[in-house]
Amino acid sequence: MSKRIIEALNTALGMELGAIVQYMWHHVMVEGIESPEVAEMFRKTAIDEMKHAEKLAERIDYYGGVPTTKPGEIRIGGGMRKMIEDDLDGELTAIKTYKEFIRLAVEEGDPVTRLLLEEILTDEEDHEYSWRTLLAKKKE
Repeated sequence: MSKRIIEALNTALGMELGAIVQYMWHHVMVEGIESPEVAEMFRKTAIDEMKHAEKLAERIDYYGGVPTTKPGEIRIGGGMRKMIEDDLDGELTAIKTYKEFIRLAVEEGDPVTRLLLEEILTDEEDHEYSWRTLLAKKKE
């Protein structure tokens, strides 16, 4: 398979590894009266990102590549609102990136990778919606 596909999958994997750490630390660090519910959202999202990372690593291995162990950007700390804003920003970046990589998979004639990326994109859009909705509710 194309070196470009393996590189794209490894970029996505690095993003997912960073997201796992970010969500887990947010789960541990969040404080406040509403934090139990938000902490659970952080925890569940981290698990979703772990599943994404596993699928991406398996696809990279299938093509004979070596899955990266280097996480992408990790932003932790601050209050609950900042954590949610950082996570929303991460999801928006992931959505943009996955759309680019889907186009690459189409160009490369790789429908299985395209489908994998579309499935992950669906989850990322769901995460984005959850954080955006929660931020909107918190403004009231």
